[in-house]
Amino acid sequence: MKIDLKNLTISKAHEAMKSGRFTSVELTQAYLDEIKKKDKDINAYREIFDDAIDAAKKADKLFKEGKAGMLTGIPCAIKDNILIKGKIAGASSKMLEKYHAAYNATVIAKLGKEGAVFLGRTNMDEFAMGGSTENSAYGPTRNPYDPERVAGGSSGGSAAAVAMGGALFALGSDTGGSIRQPASFCGVVGLKPTYGAVSRYGVMAMGSSLDQIGPIAKTAEDCEIVFNAIKGRDPKDATTIDEKTHPKPAGKKVIGVPRHFLTGGGIDEAVMEAFERSLAAFKEKGYEIKEIRLPNISYALMVYYIVMPAEVSANMARYDGIRFGLHADGKDGIDDYFETRRAGLGREVIRRILLGTYVLSSGYYDAYYNRANAVRRMISEDFEKAFEAVDIIAMPTAPSPAFKVGEKTDDPVAMYLEDIFTVTANLTGMPAISIPCGSAHRDGHELPVGLQLTAAYGDEDALFRAGRDLPVWRIGNIIQA
Repeated sequence: MKIDLKNLTISKAHEAMKSGRFTSVELTQAYLDEIKKKDKDINAYREIFDDAIDAAKKADKLFKEGKAGMLTGIPCAIKDNILIKGKIAGASSKMLEKYHAAYNATVIAKLGKEGAVFLGRTNMDEFAMGGSTENSAYGPTRNPYDPERVAGGSSGGSAAAVAMGGALFALGSDTGGSIRQPASFCGVVGLKPTYGAVSRYGVMAMGSSLDQIGPIAKTAEDCEIVFNAIKGRDPKDATTIDEKTHPKPAGKKVIGVPRHFLTGGGIDEAVMEAFERSLAAFKEKGYEIKEIRLPNISYALMVYYIVMPAEVSANMARYDGIRFGLHADGKDGIDDYFETRRAGLGREVIRRILLGTYVLSSGYYDAYYNRANAVRRMISEDFEKAFEAVDIIAMPTAPSPAFKVGEKTDDPVAMYLEDIFTVTANLTGMPAISIPCGSAHRDGHELPVGLQLTAAYGDEDALFRAGRDLPVWRIGNIIQA
């Protein structure tokens, strides 16, 4: 039978497999066929796993035994920086081109226990450093709505895989917007959970105080299903939290809008039109729209691009050509190190290591890193104060729709400005979600635009409630979240 992948959700797929309308093997094969047909033009996947059908057969057995959960037999894609035992985990870098994971990341173990089917690993900016997936050592991922444009980054492969019908959901990592921005560009939903809500064990670290793993899917409901499966305290990750420690506040149905931050120019007109329409839709659903002030939000991007490179420089020290991954011979041991990094790391990774090393160096540590962390605390306090009066803060996800491949590669500052709305959730540790809310017409193509909603620490439920209240916009189709 032909399966309608375009309108399929996790709940619909679960009910169909439970009732016997189709099997996980049939569903998995449908996705594999779609990948084969489309991915040559998109480059969403780095590798398709040859055991996906075997995993689907095991899932079908669980359905027959009455032991299937919501994610049993659901085909998904995994970002290339998340470890799956025995599979290559390459972070889209030459440095780890042949590195096979020795163990499962906690999120993989949890999805495996649920019986999810791993289709393959997805393309990304090298070591998650970038906002367009153009920094992959294996070529950019292209936008399914216009292959001349980027899919966003660094989880561009994961977002494009879901958008093109190549997976029912995907996992990505988000350090400064790397789930939400590609979700916005590709017209799907992406959740960055509360810092510590999801274990980072088995995920390659970029910025350890910023990184979070989260789902990318078609609807907020699907993101909620995946989040509930992967969240929770993990003894292997000391930063993880549980819900009992951080109770969630009751929803007040009040949405705060920091208009002072949205009037400085640089935001695409179509993005603002879609944003205003979304606020109007919420108002019709009974939400109060309230203007708020976040006094220090204008410093967030500057703070992020000090803190993040500093943590990058520390985390990247492990790639020395000795312990694992690529090794290049030099004239002595120290030269081995330099030759390995020269051969294995791309331009953007090197740029961030150099920036981070500089801000942590003697004489500059206090002037840059310490001061940035002080302002980071002020930004967090601004958000905490705002959440005393509202339960959600709304902004556009990105200042523009997807830009063209190559348009910003020679201008790092222009590329970094794409993160202007998303970095705050990582700096504060608060959860945020991007939901499709409209489109922009460019060069004969209709490009998705995303709405970002941020909630108080530990209050993902507020985001899911709002996501269910707002119809998810899709080109040529509207699906209720």
